Order: sequence, then C-alpha cells, then structure tokens
Amino acid sequence: MAVQLRGSKSAALLAAAIVLALLGGGIWVNAQSTRKPKRRPANAQKTGTAQRTTPALPSATTNAQFDEYVKWGEEARLASRLDEATDFYTKALQIRPDWPDGWWYLGAIYYEKDSYQAAQDAFNKLLALDEKKPEAWGLLGLCQFQTGDYERAVVSLQRARSLGLVGNSELETVVRYHTVLLYLYFQQFEIAYEVLREFLKLGNESPKIVDGFGLAILRMPVLPKDIPADKRELVSLAGQAGLNMAARRLDRAKQAFETLLSRYPDEPNVHYSFGVFELSQDADTALKEFQRALELMPLHQPAMVQMAFEYLKRNEYDKALPLAEKAVELDPKMYPARNVLGRVLLELGQAERAAKELEEGVRLAPSSPEMHFALARAYTRLGRKDDAQKERETFKRLQEEYERQRNTRQTAETDKTQEPAKP
Repeated sequence: MAVQLRGSKSAALLAAAIVLALLGGGIWVNAQSTRKPKRRPANAQKTGTAQRTTPALPSATTNAQFDEYVKWGEEARLASRLDEATDFYTKALQIRPDWPDGWWYLGAIYYEKDSYQAAQDAFNKLLALDEKKPEAWGLLGLCQFQTGDYERAVVSLQRARSLGLVGNSELETVVRYHTVLLYLYFQQFEIAYEVLREFLKLGNESPKIVDGFGLAILRMPVLPKDIPADKRELVSLAGQAGLNMAARRLDRAKQAFETLLSRYPDEPNVHYSFGVFELSQDADTALKEFQRALELMPLHQPAMVQMAFEYLKRNEYDKALPLAEKAVELDPKMYPARNVLGRVLLELGQAERAAKELEEGVRLAPSSPEMHFALARAYTRLGRKDDAQKERETFKRLQEEYERQRNTRQTAETDKTQEPAKP
C-alpha cells in the first residue's frame, strides 16, 4: 500500500488516497515520463451520476454533523468533485481540527489542484498533530519546492527520507529526485552525486538522472529547467561520464570523460571530475588534472582539497599545507578542508593549531565520523585523554549508525529489485 492512513477507512477510500497523494504539480518522476496525468475538472461528474446537492444539516449533535460532513466529503472526493469535497472536509475540520485524516485529504486535494500554498497549510496542520508522517513531510517539501521556498523544501524532503517512505515507491522516487535538485541548487554536489547513485541501484538511468549527474560533475548550481541552451550538450556528456563512474562501469566512464575532455578542454570542472575519477586508478594523472583545473580556475577550491589529501597520503606535507590553508581561506565552512588542514598540521607537529582546525570541522559537521576520529588523534597528541576518549566514542557511535543505515538501505533496495514486475 502506497499511503498508510489511520482510522476505519474502506479499501476504496484508501485507494483514492493513494491516487491523490501521487498526482500533482507536473513533478511526477519516473524513467518514462514526467508529465502530469490528465484529470477531470473539479466539477466533472461520472456518467449517469447526478450532481449532488448539499442536503440540509440534520438537527443532531456536533458529532453527527461531523460524521455527515465526512461522509459527504468522501462521496464527493470519490466522484472527483474536488471543490465540493474540499468544502465538506473544511467544515468537518472546523468541528474537529484534530482529525489528522481530514488534513491529509485536504492537503492531498489541494496538491492535486496545484494549490500549493493551501496544501502546505494543511500538511503543516497534520504534522503539528503527528510530526512522524513521512508522506506528509514529502508532499510538504514538494509543495515548498513548487512555490520556490527551497530552503524549507530541502529540510522537509530530508525529513521525509530520514523517516522512510517504505512501501511508497512512487512518492519516494519523486522526493529523492527533488532532494537531488535542491542539493545541486545549494552547491552540495558530492551529496547530490551520492543520492543520484540510489537511482542507479534501482535501474533508473533516465535522461533526467543523466542531467542530474551532469550538473553534479560540472558543479553547476542550477535546476535542470534553467540549464542554458549552449550548455545542454556539455551537461549531457558530463552526465554520461558521471553516471558510468557512479555505476563503476570504468571503461565506459573513461571513454565518456575522454570525449568530454576533447570537446571541452577548457572547462575546469571537467578536468576536476576526471581527476576524481582517476584518483583510485592513477593518482599521478589525477594530480595533473587537478593542476589543470587550477590553471583554468586559480581559485578552484575543491581541486586544492583533493590535491592536499593526495599529498597528505604521500607524506608530502610541505606540498599539502599551502593548498589546505588556501582551501580553508576560500571556504571556511567546507569541513573536508578543515579535516585535511588539521591532519597536515598534526603531522607537522603543530598539534594545538591542528586541534583548533579539527574542532571547527566537528562543529561544521558533527555527524561526520571522520572528523571525530581526526580530532581524537589530535587530543591524544596533546595528552587530553578524556577528550580523546569522548571523540573516539562519538566516532564509534556514528560509524555504527552509518553502517546500520547503509545495511537498511541495501536491504530495502534488494527487496525492491526482487519485487515482481507490475503489469
């Protein structure tokens, strides 16, 4: 079942709720289409069914009035008379504002009608009653995306994903895709890349996913609809390279990168991404590509960070230090830059300064196991045994949580791939 609802609802009612939850706003995403299915007008009638008129209110108790409004609202919704259903649900909620299903149905109807602000209000009322409803967080985030409230949208979509949209694969797909778009928009390219990899595990390599990889590879903070016309081929070629790299199809990825480099030799992020690809295979080539990116863009901070990490790995600390320092100067909020600078300083015997850099890295990324591990080493070097032990314990806890979440995702992905094909 795609949407779980509380209460004694009939099977038909639940099915209708599923349809309402999964339609809306031109943002349906799958491998075949992104078009919104056609729907009948709000006042449309089924063949042979007369337009229902609102009966006179019975002179009964408030509870009886509530029950009548719910009954009429359900009848209207199932007959696709959405305006009428909205009116009845609104009246029912005026009597019983703590009725969660009513806010759900009202939000879903507004979402279906592209009334995103009204839908947001309804989902917010629902979440005030129960904040652990992932479907409501997901649809709230999609509404916020449609109204351009991107900062709130990314928070809502992240919340939906963290709570888990188990058993709701269609909504999960839409939420995942829009989460990627927002990560790209907010320049969280590495995170966007990792989320895009989830689509590959489910066999989704649609053009939209290819474009997403292209934007991540090129580090372009734009939405797909805003890709300049003269950049579309570049994004598409970069997307093929990024997709094959993520899928570990190394020969095809290298071929795609070579094509990309031959056609766009002066794009710094093409060289940077090819360097990232080569790091695990030919680190010398990777360093040359990072250096080329810096020649084309002298303040290319991610290239500096990658080079600093590679020189740290090679114990060439004097080469790593200026790159790490410059990277922190250019982007003080980028915690990997703090990580590499702190570790280089520690190897150079500057433990006090190293600890300060790593403490700032932990503040920026408190859920990063690597940051806590590096800080524990710095505290150990300084003789701060209690602080070091605390950081090691935090590292262990975060690492175990990471492994638990990864295993849960892998199990869920395995279950999905084993599901029988739908007719």
